[in-house]
Amino acid sequence: MTERQTDVLIIGAGAAGVGLGALFAQTGFDRYLILEREQVGASFFAWPQEMRLITPSFHGHAFGHLDLNAVMPGTSPAFSLRREHLSGNEYGQYLQAVADHFDLPVQVGVEVKRVQKENDHFFVHTDQGVYTARLVVWAAGEFAYPDQMPFPGAEHCLHNSEVESWGSLSGEERLVIGGYESGMDAAIHLVHGGKKVIVISRGTPWLSDEPDPSVSLSPYTRERLLEALETGCLRLWGEKEVVEVKQEQDRYRVRLRSGDAVMTTERPILATGFRSSMEKVREHFKWEGKHVVLTDRDESTQTPGLFLCGPRVKHGEVIFCFIYKFRQRFAVVAEEMLKRLKAPYDAAVFRDYRDNQMYLDDLSCCDDECIC
Repeated sequence: MTERQTDVLIIGAGAAGVGLGALFAQTGFDRYLILEREQVGASFFAWPQEMRLITPSFHGHAFGHLDLNAVMPGTSPAFSLRREHLSGNEYGQYLQAVADHFDLPVQVGVEVKRVQKENDHFFVHTDQGVYTARLVVWAAGEFAYPDQMPFPGAEHCLHNSEVESWGSLSGEERLVIGGYESGMDAAIHLVHGGKKVIVISRGTPWLSDEPDPSVSLSPYTRERLLEALETGCLRLWGEKEVVEVKQEQDRYRVRLRSGDAVMTTERPILATGFRSSMEKVREHFKWEGKHVVLTDRDESTQTPGLFLCGPRVKHGEVIFCFIYKFRQRFAVVAEEMLKRLKAPYDAAVFRDYRDNQMYLDDLSCCDDECIC
């Protein structure tokens, strides 16, 4: 019989869900469940074949430097997979290995429909029935929720998350809408495949000198971008906003806010980002623009007992959208929940996390400024 009543429910078995679950396992706390719609690491397994993590993996544990893509101390995707920039498939394997090692209580094939709170308990409604818990952690991520309608006619485009392999796309020329990481990655692989590519972007992230890769292109992408530009097959159109795409017989008209338009014979590639799984729990959070307001323990200010883990965490100007960033909040969230539940736990685990720069409770130190 499936267990549906517990103290803590973690929604999602990606990097955030597995990382938090592994931390609980190390403390000895076992009154939690992880609900996953597909499989452990599902979003990573769905990446285009050529896509790689932009953060490099390197194991320097002996000198106090944790692999940037590890979700817990003592592990390294670089060591276990022998790769510096892992594919989605490889990183999914790493997450599955962590889940298997700790025998995490992951229930797959469970899709959450909505979350309801009554008195001191949460009722999580799923396609497999209702689960109850005292505390809930939303760790469902973004990749499975692409933004497919950023402008009228976007249904004529192909979202980058729907591509299995860039090498499988037809045509000699392709147009990419979106100039940040996803758009640049698409353009680079298309150029490597022998295609001529135009990237249309509202901004010019390739010119940004911001040191924070959350708001500018990563060094890994910049390096590959320069190589692609040297081929002469890539053109970057910055400060141009797409407002509509129309299909006209066997061609597509991409209209810009300036009134100009560009024609293409192949479906435009849509790389304008993702919505958020948090749309399912929107009413449980206070929102400021596209971000939610959280306590200093990453808890909803509107629905006590509901926590957030993953790339949507933001405090002030500090954005936790990379694994090496948001993993530093696992211990903060976990310790708060264990104390609230009055559950016994091994405090040495949290000391180990702090020693490995995985317990960030002082956000004033998050300064990305570089002097050179």
